[in-house]
Amino acid sequence: MPDLRVLVVEDDPVAAEAHRTYVDRLPGFTCIGIAGTAARALQTLSRPGVDLVLLDMNLPDGHGLDVVRRMRALGNQTDVVAVTAAREVAAVQAAARIGVVQYVLKPFAYETLRDRLTAYARQRRAAEAGQVVADQDEVDRLLHPARVSSVPKGLAGSVLDRVVQLLGNREGWTAEEVAGSIGTSRITARRYLEHLADQGQALRTQRYDGRSGRPKVEYSWVAES
Repeated sequence: MPDLRVLVVEDDPVAAEAHRTYVDRLPGFTCIGIAGTAARALQTLSRPGVDLVLLDMNLPDGHGLDVVRRMRALGNQTDVVAVTAAREVAAVQAAARIGVVQYVLKPFAYETLRDRLTAYARQRRAAEAGQVVADQDEVDRLLHPARVSSVPKGLAGSVLDRVVQLLGNREGWTAEEVAGSIGTSRITARRYLEHLADQGQALRTQRYDGRSGRPKVEYSWVAES
């Protein structure tokens, strides 16, 4: 199966470049471009060559769901993954009604997007091969393809997402502060923070409090804005 060609629709240049990097790291996926506006996205989608859209909801010239509605009205059935900070239940439901295949909340770890796109590609290959489902369990896996996380061994996907959310809310968290916020030990919190730093998604800096003793390491989110 050739690489799936992905269009990133995101108006923030830092986030757009991060998403491009994530896509290009994934085997079987290639980012073919970035569109910073709804108009630019629709212009790109008016031509063949896009298999999947990573779509932000809040664009400077329109809402992401309006982009999808316009696509469908024009007969364009390209699959869409919402990548957005929009958390309203109504927005999630509206996205599902018009055929958005995945809904990923910002900020997120690389593994979160990797799991969902990998599951999407697996499901797409099965459909194109004409496979049939064997039982209800397989139907459920198709409808909820990313329930099983493939985060690194020893880390829990739900905890990783909580740590990412904290880092996205403000700059500069120590392991102690993260531990206190999510209810884990400092050592556990540090493992998640170090993983994100090793992946290039968090930046390590030194915090000096003006008192004697060693400075503390603090972590800031760098993959999204």
